[in-house]
Amino acid sequence: MTLSEEDLRLVGLWAADCAERVLPLFEAKAPTDTRPREAIEGIRAFARGGKRTARLRSLALAALAAAREVGDPVATAAARAAGLAASAAYMHPLETLDQAKHGLGPAVYGARAREFATADDPGVGDEEIRWAIEHASPAVREVVRRYPVRGPGRSRLDSLYYQLDAGLRL
Repeated sequence: MTLSEEDLRLVGLWAADCAERVLPLFEAKAPTDTRPREAIEGIRAFARGGKRTARLRSLALAALAAAREVGDPVATAAARAAGLAASAAYMHPLETLDQAKHGLGPAVYGARAREFATADDPGVGDEEIRWAIEHASPAVREVVRRYPVRGPGRSRLDSLYYQLDAGLRL
């Protein structure tokens, strides 16, 4: 399998769109913590033609650190979406489900953030996944098809990954 820099840019742009939808949920709990916003800005700069730098990797890791530190499940999921969005620039052309998570994770954690924000209402998460599927470009769908098909798993997170993966393959 191969992944071009253009593939990574297109996935990164879509991932940023998915993560940005739930960024206000993080910022409502931690208004002075800019790490998730900076991660989204970083992946957008890469998607517009910027370079994959150590700074972008640091922004991704910082957003994931914010997720660990915030102490609120809604904000944690939203910050993870941002961190994974920035890490989409570093997806490897390895046919593993772990690599696919970099691209799919922003939409999945965005859906989970919305669920947590509404007392764990799965309908809200399903709606977020539908939005992500509808807003994925043909190029993003093609990248997802290069990775192995996901199974349904056992957890709600697994179910969201499965739903997104299946929808992007149509």
